[in-house]
Amino acid sequence: MSLEMSPSPSESASGPPSANKSPSQLTLRKLRPYQREVALAILDSIFGRKGLTFSVEMARQGGKNELSAQLELLLLTLYMAEPQNLVKCAPTFKPQTVISMIRLKDRLNDAGFAGIWVAELGYIIRLGNARAIFLSADESANVVGNTAHILLEIDESQDVSKEKYTKEFKPMGATTNVTTVHYGTTWDDATLLEEIKQTNCELERRDGIKRHFRYDWQEVAKYNPDYLAYVEAERERLGENHPLFLSQYRLLPIHGGGGYLSPQQRAQLSGEHVRKHQPDRSKVYVAGIDLAGEAEEEEGAHLRALKPRQDSTVVTIGELDFTISDDVQKQSKIKVVEHYWWTGRKHTDLYPQLVDILRNVWRCRRVVVDATGVGQPVSSFLRQSLGSRVIPFTFTQRSKSELGFSLLASINSGRLKMYAGDGSTEYQEFWFEMEKAKSQYRPSQTMNFYVDPSQGHDDFLMSLALLVEAANQYSPRAARGSLKQTELM
Repeated sequence: MSLEMSPSPSESASGPPSANKSPSQLTLRKLRPYQREVALAILDSIFGRKGLTFSVEMARQGGKNELSAQLELLLLTLYMAEPQNLVKCAPTFKPQTVISMIRLKDRLNDAGFAGIWVAELGYIIRLGNARAIFLSADESANVVGNTAHILLEIDESQDVSKEKYTKEFKPMGATTNVTTVHYGTTWDDATLLEEIKQTNCELERRDGIKRHFRYDWQEVAKYNPDYLAYVEAERERLGENHPLFLSQYRLLPIHGGGGYLSPQQRAQLSGEHVRKHQPDRSKVYVAGIDLAGEAEEEEGAHLRALKPRQDSTVVTIGELDFTISDDVQKQSKIKVVEHYWWTGRKHTDLYPQLVDILRNVWRCRRVVVDATGVGQPVSSFLRQSLGSRVIPFTFTQRSKSELGFSLLASINSGRLKMYAGDGSTEYQEFWFEMEKAKSQYRPSQTMNFYVDPSQGHDDFLMSLALLVEAANQYSPRAARGSLKQTELM
């Protein structure tokens, strides 16, 4: 698809320096209708010296980076006779800003400017006298002193600090009344992008000038059947209301601070199968282990009676159920079939029992164990005893976030089920933690999930999440196109 523009009368007087010297038709290539709508509005603001600020929410992989690169290509071409800058920033220099630079270089080469454009200082691309300056919006980045004459672009605006933008980027266009564009996908309701969006929507109501553009996955899918198939598969895998699908594809903000699992999700997690105390030898089993803090263990052997919510070690055993459709292996179903729960037991005292349970009782194919802090010696011991089937998991802000999203996806898809009620204290504690679990959403599309310490602990919750990770880490080796298990203990 192409976008063709004919210069308006105003462009002759106040438009780009090269406009009067170029052909009467200027082309932005390969843009879809929704991209074209945004491009026209931005170019009208630039050529008319209106200095508008736009917000563009586009579903993940919907083409915002291509839109940006095509705009940059056109503007560098039009302004190449004058020493003027456009500035683009992203939350990180590597990889986000670097990716934008690579894309612009490719578009310049496609347009016949290979050997003409010049890279300067590792973050500037110059065509003639016009420059595209690429900067990091990281809190520590030193960006003061740059001027945006033509355009100021804020990529992934939802992950850029409001303070950084207000103090260091916005002033870059103060003396030039520069047009500004914020690109991104929504996240929570407290981001820079959301703030700009709300301001733009209010301005639109006042003067009728469209400043906010929103294209969810369904709009993008109208023009790309492959994208439609991909996102529908993601919706099935993650669930319609998974935080990532909700924000990246449906473009709906998340309201942080609520419950981690909704009543509907807890209902999905509830299963009808009975709890097992011994395995079926024809089945495949995996385990997730959340470890108690060693300092708390030293307080005594009867802590559960004295402090029912004292931090504990929990082992969750899961049975994997593999199905085949059209000779393609699907992701396994996970049935929680057993819990082990110890409070007040030192890790060293648990070693022989853990090894026996994992190796001799359940013959677990994968075991993911908390290896954070005092958990590191335990994970090392288990790996020495059981081999590569043991996978240490270190909790960081990023890794815990990914664990939480994965757990949500397994519940939303109906993949994960808890055994039916058996009246046990393990069953009661499990559902207590599922009900009390909270979520907190952070910038950069990360989350935290936990039980408030004032209400209890999250040992069963974390053990469940590690169980899902163990299931994800296991891939059975098929023999002659069947699902016959050849990986033996």
